[in-house]
Amino acid sequence: MRSKQLIIIYRNMKKTIIYSLAMMLCQLASAQTSISPDVLKQLESSYAGTPAEKALRNAISNVSLQKMAVNQENAGAKDSHFGIEIKNTGITDQKSSGRCWLFTGLNILRGRAMKKLGTKDFVLSQCYLFFFDQLEKSNLFLQGIIDTRKQPIDSEMVRWLFQHPLSDGGTYTGVADLAAKYGVVPADVMPETYVSNSTSEFCGHLKRKLREFGITLREKSEAGMSEKQLEALKVEQLQTVYKMLVMAYGVPPKTFTWKDLPQPSLKGRESSPFKGELERVFSPLDFFKTYCISEGEDLNMDYVMLMNDPSRPFGKVYEIDYDRHVYDGHNWLYVNLPIEELESIAIASLKDSCQMYFSCDVGKFLDRSTGFADLKNFDYDSLLGTTFGMNKKQRIQTFDSGSTHAMTLMAVDLDKDGKPKKWKVENSWGSGSGQNGYIIMTDEWFREYMFRVVAHRKYCPASVLDMLKQKPVRLPAWDPMFSEED
Repeated sequence: MRSKQLIIIYRNMKKTIIYSLAMMLCQLASAQTSISPDVLKQLESSYAGTPAEKALRNAISNVSLQKMAVNQENAGAKDSHFGIEIKNTGITDQKSSGRCWLFTGLNILRGRAMKKLGTKDFVLSQCYLFFFDQLEKSNLFLQGIIDTRKQPIDSEMVRWLFQHPLSDGGTYTGVADLAAKYGVVPADVMPETYVSNSTSEFCGHLKRKLREFGITLREKSEAGMSEKQLEALKVEQLQTVYKMLVMAYGVPPKTFTWKDLPQPSLKGRESSPFKGELERVFSPLDFFKTYCISEGEDLNMDYVMLMNDPSRPFGKVYEIDYDRHVYDGHNWLYVNLPIEELESIAIASLKDSCQMYFSCDVGKFLDRSTGFADLKNFDYDSLLGTTFGMNKKQRIQTFDSGSTHAMTLMAVDLDKDGKPKKWKVENSWGSGSGQNGYIIMTDEWFREYMFRVVAHRKYCPASVLDMLKQKPVRLPAWDPMFSEED
């Protein structure tokens, strides 16, 4: 009797298993891998076509989303007072170029020069340093082609080189390396040109020429040319590049006469280091060392790039391979920190009247007409009938957000507990943009869309400086988080 019961139980289990498998197969067979007519009918039901929906559809199809999404509840007067602010004058304008990184770096250096010169009207030449940036990047690409000549042309590194032979974007390390190597000059010594203000067309032709030179180097290598011969050929190619750059940007001066020297007799100015001379002949490096840095200062070694990237572990040091402007210069190296620690360092720097190189995802929730960046500026959720719920980590991981623009961090406003309420940056879009050339951002926005600042080591706690002793985690040049700022 017992054996019969076991047989019945076994048969029932077998039927159950067979039924379950059949159901799974049916489910797989009916799985929706494409939009079938039934699925389309289901999707169509999501839009009812009510009068309100029709009115909204008509408005959205004829007006920009941003204008439609303006949050009137947040459109009142904005607070523009700052308790801690480094005063500056003379907003610069990068115009139709991707040189925000260069304008930002030179704006910080010119602030130092203005103090030493005792003037409120002074600008450094962006055109001068950009000339050498493009020359050095051309050499970086061509030497990279020589270094990778044994790799297949479809290898990831070689493909990346040919895809990115040159750009007008950049980072802080580019400013530091270029200024230390070539110096700086006042703006009227090497003024802007049409091409420097609108770089796209000329840059396209130069990139095409560099790709041609690059493929020539690979072909010569395959034909048996030695490394030394290839480097000699590269120098010949760079002569063509140099001539093209001269045509576009002018001849960079080796020396210049500068008349606006500080004099002891002028109240409020420092005593002149040139014993009362009315003018002096400078080399660009002399001018840089005299007016833009302190004695013994190193713009690379004395400064730390701080990053807030929650998609990667905090407390680590990262280095971006091939992310430099000068072949023998510095790769981009940064410490990844929680936002609270980064903010604390930035506040300490501003309290000591030290501006900082700063970069962010500038286009997100920025009201360009008023110059305020606020997460409440635009209500896209209500407009489009959905929610946008990704956090900063998720936006980075899905390529929805990343650093796009560099500016000069110059002010912070704190509450009674010393916590930041809002921040202010000097932009390089001209005085007619935003808040007379500045952008004010709430701390909520800062935490979501700010990515990096460059601070002097003296404002970093020992714990951060100890992190720099780590062996950096080396990331590839094509890492999407580290595109150049423009």
